[in-house]
Amino acid sequence: MKKNIKKDLIMAPMPVLIIGTYDENGTPNAMNAAWGTQCDMNAITIFLSKHKTTENLKQKKAFTVAFATKETLVASDYFGIESGHKVDKIKQAGFHALRAEHVDAPVFEEYPVTVECKVLEMADDEDGYRLVGQVVNVVAEESVLDDKGRVDLGKLHLISYDSATHSYRVIGDVVGQAFRDGLALKNK
Repeated sequence: MKKNIKKDLIMAPMPVLIIGTYDENGTPNAMNAAWGTQCDMNAITIFLSKHKTTENLKQKKAFTVAFATKETLVASDYFGIESGHKVDKIKQAGFHALRAEHVDAPVFEEYPVTVECKVLEMADDEDGYRLVGQVVNVVAEESVLDDKGRVDLGKLHLISYDSATHSYRVIGDVVGQAFRDGLALKNK
C-alpha cells in the first residue's frame, strides 16, 4: 500500500560537488554544493545561495567541480559548514590547491576527479543563483580510471547527498547496462 508522506522532494542520487574558485587575491576557496547536475554533453548546472563562492564566480568567470568521495567526506562536509569569509578553508582542511590548466580556478590534489569550467550563465533571483558552466577539461587520477581511460565509479567511491536523512551514501555498483537491458522488452 502506498502512503502520502511529506511534500519534500527526494531526488537521488545527488552528487556532492565541491566548487573551487579563486578570490580577487588569488586565494583558493572550496564550497560543498548538493544541488547540481550535468545538463548537456559538456555543461553542468548548479544552484547556489549567495556567499563567497558566488562573489568569486562573478569576478573570475571560472570554477572547478570536484566530486566528493568516501575518502574526502570529512573535508567535503566541512567545506559546506564553514564560510570562506571567515576562514581559509583549504588551509584548515590541510588540502592542497594547484592552478587548473584551462581556467582560472583551483584543482584540489585530494580529489581524484575534477572538472574545469567556464561560467556560461549565472542567473540571479531572490534565493540565489543558477550557475551554468561549460566543461573545458576533466582531470582524473589514473587510479580511478578503467582500462579504457574512463572514470570507474566503483574505484572512485563517489558520495551522494541523501536529502531525506541528511546523510552521505556511496555510489558505485554496476547493476545493468544503459540502452541495452531494456531491449529485452522491446524485442519481446
